[in-house]
Amino acid sequence: MLTYQKIVSEGLKNLGIVKEEQLQRALKIQEKSQRRLSQVMVELGLISSENIAHSLSSQFGITPVRIAPEQISQEAIAKVDYDFASSQRLIPVKVERNVLTLATDNLFNFLAVDNLKKFLQAELDIVYIEGNNFNSCLDKIFAEEKGKEVAGPGQKKEGPAASEFLRQAQSVTGKDETPLIKLVSLLLQEAYQNRASDVHLEPLAERFRIRYRIDGVLQEVSSPPRRLAGSLISRVKIMAGMDIAEKRLPQDGRIKFSVENKELDLRVSTLPSIHGESVVVRILDRSRLVLDLEKLGLSPEDKARYENLIKLPNGIILVTGPTGCGKTTTLYTSLTQINKPNKKLLTLEDPVEYQLSGINQVQVKMEIGLSFASGLRSMLRQAPDIIMVGEIRDYETAAIAIQASLTGHLIFSTLHTNNAPGAITRLIDMGVKAYLVASTLQGILAQRLIRTLCPDCKKAYLPGEDELKAFGKSTALIKGITFYQAKGCKLCNSTGFSGRIGIFEFLLLDDEMRNLISEGASAFEIRRMAQKKGMHSLREDGWTKAGQGVTTLAEVLRVTQQ
Repeated sequence: MLTYQKIVSEGLKNLGIVKEEQLQRALKIQEKSQRRLSQVMVELGLISSENIAHSLSSQFGITPVRIAPEQISQEAIAKVDYDFASSQRLIPVKVERNVLTLATDNLFNFLAVDNLKKFLQAELDIVYIEGNNFNSCLDKIFAEEKGKEVAGPGQKKEGPAASEFLRQAQSVTGKDETPLIKLVSLLLQEAYQNRASDVHLEPLAERFRIRYRIDGVLQEVSSPPRRLAGSLISRVKIMAGMDIAEKRLPQDGRIKFSVENKELDLRVSTLPSIHGESVVVRILDRSRLVLDLEKLGLSPEDKARYENLIKLPNGIILVTGPTGCGKTTTLYTSLTQINKPNKKLLTLEDPVEYQLSGINQVQVKMEIGLSFASGLRSMLRQAPDIIMVGEIRDYETAAIAIQASLTGHLIFSTLHTNNAPGAITRLIDMGVKAYLVASTLQGILAQRLIRTLCPDCKKAYLPGEDELKAFGKSTALIKGITFYQAKGCKLCNSTGFSGRIGIFEFLLLDDEMRNLISEGASAFEIRRMAQKKGMHSLREDGWTKAGQGVTTLAEVLRVTQQ
């Protein structure tokens, strides 16, 4: 674990100052007492504060300075109080040209330093001093100022920055966690509280950028200094069970993380870049998973038709769209609707995002040969009624799915196509015969996710001609319809949006449509036929939702542009 204690203890072992058994003895005491490991080792007589300074100096070339209490100015002392200086191991030394010099015996307390810099609105200069020197300065300057012994917990001095910053600093540096560990936890907690679906940690040439994807859109947040990038990323990799020494190859891992009494499943992916490893943490929260067809955003007509479709005994049902458009959620919702005690349901996923009660879910593992094709073939020997295949990626998987549907199984799967008719031509391009596609495919649901307006700040407006033209509408057609635009307020973080909902394009196959497919019709011809039979395009569904005050026309255009 990349912590101050780890760095010091490893350095002491390498220098031959302590032995492994002595370190383990100190660790056991430290776990019970919740004090700093170095403090426990000093009390046991295993090391001195000079040994700690020697350890850091040998590893990083850091040489401690010597500071006498009389060198510390009263102006600097007034910046903080005893509780803060003692708990955060930071002593104010002097103030020159709006630069506050701080002395510390813990050079890795980055978070407290950065928070203090923001709170005081001053530049900070950090110097390293040995532990005994720190304690003597701490005792003397605060005892002299109070005119008595060092202030105890109930006798603290309140400086301008003392009370408020101490509360902030202590809230992010628990007794049993280093600031670095706590900082990572805070980032994940903040991301969850802001409804982020994933967190992006990106080392750039000049800075370290952190972004949250909220409602499908990346938003940059306040980021730590560039020097913390490697440490933060290493901490995330440790939590995810990755090899922190491997920085040349991509890695994947998972983290179980608790926040607000909820257990979250985090999927972590690393990717080497020229400035360091880029990390993406995907946040999966079972409590936020919507498993209700009505809440997904289907129109009443499409919902009724889709409910009838998923009750069929066999055939293939496809959900299409790009990555991150909610396909898996739609499939999970469908399976939940038809999951009955007299049906056996199996899923084959890569990865298994959420665990569904009463359904047997299988994780694809390419490294051992468990692919979609081989897994699907094995599943058929389990005598299932309904199978969900995470994605049809190749001809082999498509062919097995076709055969399974012909032998009485209902198959759910996804394809990465832009619209519903495109799924048909995609299967044929894979090598599946057109007549097999026509005879087994029951319906296709194409979808996207659009942001929904914040109800507290949305503002009515009259759409311009350019917007109407993009939808093929005229001014005469919008009489009596109120459209809204995003404004932004504190509740929606100044974005104007809060949450997302689906827009859909539902293609239901009938005999006439099957004949058209068997004859080798193009996607354009299939679309024209489907629209004659009542299929609404994604953009048309978005237009309807914008007219209902759910979203904006601009948002619909953003999501549906080809």
